[in-house]
Amino acid sequence: MAADNEITRELNEVQGGRITFAPDVIATIASLAAAEVEGVEGMAGGVVEGITGMLNNKKSMTKGVKVEVNEEQVTVEINVIIKYGYKLHEVCANIQSGTKNAIETMTGLTVSAVNVFVSSISFEKAKKQPAQPAAEAELPAEE
Repeated sequence: MAADNEITRELNEVQGGRITFAPDVIATIASLAAAEVEGVEGMAGGVVEGITGMLNNKKSMTKGVKVEVNEEQVTVEINVIIKYGYKLHEVCANIQSGTKNAIETMTGLTVSAVNVFVSSISFEKAKKQPAQPAAEAELPAEE
């Protein structure tokens, strides 16, 4: 039997069987699809996810993604960090279309909404040039 938080898709056409998706599977698909969009720095999790990650000592693939399911329809909420310099509305629209396409293609479920929340903007840190040792830089030329 499927648990209450699992998604079941009946397949009567070919095998007459049943396929069950755990919500974490759909959240992982959404997370990977969103991470592939240009301009996305990463996923942003909440306080609870941060504490859970520290306690479990592992990085979650579903960080920043919440999935709600009603029979064969899925609603996804994604919290992202966007890189500075990108048009936010374009990046968010690309996240919505890419995530919807990935979930529908891989699972056959219908995605009713992909809600994107921009949690922060990421600024690139300046790359530091390796410092030359002071002794090499100030050696007098030998004659």
